[in-house]
Amino acid sequence: MTTRSSQGGKAAQPGASGEAAPYGGAPYGGAPHGGAAESKRKKVTTARIADMRASGEKIAMLTAYDATFAAAADAAGVDCILVGDSLGMICQGRATTVGVTLEDMRYHTQCVAQGLARGQGSALLIADLPFGSYQQSREQAMASAVQLMQAGAHMIKLEGGGWAVDVAAFLIERGVPVCGHLGLTPQTVSALGGYRVQGKRDEDAARMRNDALALEAAGASMVVLEMVPARLAADITGQMRACATIGIGAGSGTAGQVLVMHDMLGINLGRMAKFVRNFMQGAPGVQAAFADYVAAVKNGTFPDDALHAW
Repeated sequence: MTTRSSQGGKAAQPGASGEAAPYGGAPYGGAPHGGAAESKRKKVTTARIADMRASGEKIAMLTAYDATFAAAADAAGVDCILVGDSLGMICQGRATTVGVTLEDMRYHTQCVAQGLARGQGSALLIADLPFGSYQQSREQAMASAVQLMQAGAHMIKLEGGGWAVDVAAFLIERGVPVCGHLGLTPQTVSALGGYRVQGKRDEDAARMRNDALALEAAGASMVVLEMVPARLAADITGQMRACATIGIGAGSGTAGQVLVMHDMLGINLGRMAKFVRNFMQGAPGVQAAFADYVAAVKNGTFPDDALHAW
């Protein structure tokens, strides 16, 4: 429905004067949140991630599970948005990530992708392959990855070394960018004996180094190192030649950092982990907290190894 202008009877289009659209949507023909179009940054790609790693620019990654938070994180300058299977605990209230299904991941990946499309759309979108969706065979992993890529993911993430390296290579050879995940791997937390720091023993550290280098050789673009001693994470990072390490509870010596969004906003259903910093403290709003997180990762003030690492 159009309305008549009081100035001359010309039909006015909804949103033409910059008014907000209902339900938080973008005005018709306008930019998200109304007003002038926001300046767009260059799209983050796998090539851009490699350049950042080579130049020493820190990579800022956050999880997101819906359209609105994804768009806000993107606008704040977050480089990579991870649709993590952590949604099992954050969104579904589960005790672990094991119950998350491929359909859960496909749905939330699509939601985040649509949020990015309505905003700047510059962040690299990574989605987790959930437990049971890639362990059976390489072909199962490829079929699962296809679903997430078709939902909007630019890269998929899988946990583990050893056999998982072969799966990663199979996907990469077929055009699927891959992010590995070593250290504390939440999908196998029961086998690891709980949420404990990994790689403290010499033999475990050596295995993790070998797995990281094998993932890089297979062509992985990134490897998440979770709850790993800072010295070990820095050592692995130094041995990498192209693959970017992303730390979470792994100290400041990695190529980038990731946090669960709800944790860094100071809201979760459990105890706050040692490696988390609450960026909502002192911030006027959520997007400002995201921007503060990005700035702290980029300038090296987060994480502080004395506070957030082992």
